[in-house]
Amino acid sequence: MYEFIQKFHSGWAYLALLVLVIAVVNSLIGLFSKKEFTAKDRKIAIFGLAGIHTQLLIGLILYFVSPIGFTSLGQMADKSVRLTSLEHPLINLIGIALITIGWMKHKKLTTSESKFKTFSIYYGLGLVLILSRIPWSLWF
Repeated sequence: MYEFIQKFHSGWAYLALLVLVIAVVNSLIGLFSKKEFTAKDRKIAIFGLAGIHTQLLIGLILYFVSPIGFTSLGQMADKSVRLTSLEHPLINLIGIALITIGWMKHKKLTTSESKFKTFSIYYGLGLVLILSRIPWSLWF
């Protein structure tokens, strides 16, 4: 079961990151081209949000069944164990929180420019944080 969840978490990450990158690029294009915020832009952002939240749920399950997750917490001397047991989950939670805040803030905004700017900042920062703590050595 652990192997399946681990492979699913890794595989879904490709899709979640791709959709999140598309959402960030779309918001930057919308911001700099001063286009109108449409339902298509909202759907791209919600797919990014849903994809990354699904990744979070899979990751939480994996964290508690993995031998290098919660059970390894406290072994800070080994860099790879520290990455998978503390840094990866913590920083990704912060990144996902930023993405969620960006989604919630855009609902209160009225202008297209402010919506695109909010998505660019919050989704962009969330993406950077997530990319910074991916255990690349385990991924490839």
